[in-house]
Amino acid sequence: MTGVSRYILLISAILTGALNQSYGQAPVFETKSMSFNSSVFSDIAPVLIKDGLLFCSDKRVSGISNKITFNGDRLYNIYYVERKDSLDWGRPQPVKSSVSPLLFYGPMCLASDGRTVYFTSGLLTANEAKMKSARNPMGIFIGELSGTDVINVKPFEYNNLNYNILQPSISKDGKYLFFVSDMPGGQGGSDIWFCEFIDNKWSTPVNPGSKVNTSSKENYPYIHPSGRLYFSSDRPGGMGGSDIYYTFLSFGSWESPVPLQPDINSASDDFAFVAEESLQSGYFSSRRNGGNDDIFSFYNKIIRKVSCDSLQYNSYCYEFTDRNAVRFDTIPFRYQWNFGDGTQAEGVKVEHCYSGPGNYVVSLDVVNLVTMELKKNEKTIQLEITDFVQPYISGPDICSAGREVKLNADSTNLPGWNIAQYYWNFGDESASTGKEVPKIYSVPGTYNVQLIVTSAPDAGGVSREACVSKYIIVIR
Repeated sequence: MTGVSRYILLISAILTGALNQSYGQAPVFETKSMSFNSSVFSDIAPVLIKDGLLFCSDKRVSGISNKITFNGDRLYNIYYVERKDSLDWGRPQPVKSSVSPLLFYGPMCLASDGRTVYFTSGLLTANEAKMKSARNPMGIFIGELSGTDVINVKPFEYNNLNYNILQPSISKDGKYLFFVSDMPGGQGGSDIWFCEFIDNKWSTPVNPGSKVNTSSKENYPYIHPSGRLYFSSDRPGGMGGSDIYYTFLSFGSWESPVPLQPDINSASDDFAFVAEESLQSGYFSSRRNGGNDDIFSFYNKIIRKVSCDSLQYNSYCYEFTDRNAVRFDTIPFRYQWNFGDGTQAEGVKVEHCYSGPGNYVVSLDVVNLVTMELKKNEKTIQLEITDFVQPYISGPDICSAGREVKLNADSTNLPGWNIAQYYWNFGDESASTGKEVPKIYSVPGTYNVQLIVTSAPDAGGVSREACVSKYIIVIR
């Protein structure tokens, strides 16, 4: 757990925390069934890839009848579909490997190098797999994607004929591999497990524990680049069937999983979630259209910028010193600073905080304590203090879960802007508008808050936009 804690703490600055969940509110997500879904077969487990998607389907790969195992399970194969444009997709093409002709060839993930793939397949091959008495557990295999072929296939070192290991998901940095298994030591049913890549090998599998896993079935883990761990579960309390949840490490502990809102979760089985890095769009699988599973796209209707300037904090505090004072260290002097705002202080080195921006004339009077001679304005400084040109988020850095905080944009400094709207993204799939907004975070975590300011159109119809972000830590 220590290694994962280090990993999550490293990326916790971009965690977006947990949902303010309420099934009664208007849907945050817009979903759409993909055009390449088969009308009679199941299409599941999408994987993001450059220019398209990889996914699994149990459609026939030849003129023979649909393949099933001896115990009635459907056999899947992997397909690639090219994205033509924002609306149009190509014709799915099978992705072949040395295991695909005979075995279950299923849910997979792609490493950030765009070549290394981890996929699910049966452990038994050839004639062994054809025997009616054979029990063929699932395992993870690792290969290289070359066009629409997977080559150089090798087994994951923890595959075991006594239990299943399947549905892999690799972290963006390649250090953590999450998967599903019914191996001994879990919470019951199927559990999420993970390994850490240490000294050029995978560590012993670790179970995240009862916060993530239950006696129900947890499946289809997906570790997002932000550090969120998405998975599906048929645990009680969901919308129906299998629902999609996510969790994350907060100060070394996994937070209680939070279900995604409609329209991603539904009364049917929903599972196998993946998302773009911004979390604004992605794909998932669902049985909501009837007896077969289909792949759906989703789009988050809440505005969130992929990149946003970090809030720069205005500081009005300065240190003043007389560098010539050391020349007269044998003669006693008194140094009187006039800060130009009606306040004074004595000393060779002094600190002063102004109440806000402005133009100030700072002067230094020096008194020779032997002769009592006064030298006025021994030093004069023209000091101009200005705020950073940016939207500005005023609010706490730390707050408690369940308690209301107020965020405001009163100190926004955008000279010449006719501001039309202040838009707040609270980092938990909730948003608001206005110069001052209230907010209650229900789950502890680290949240990235964005303030997006938009100007009214100018004479040419052009609007300006600026965005800043800051982090709020929510504690129990």
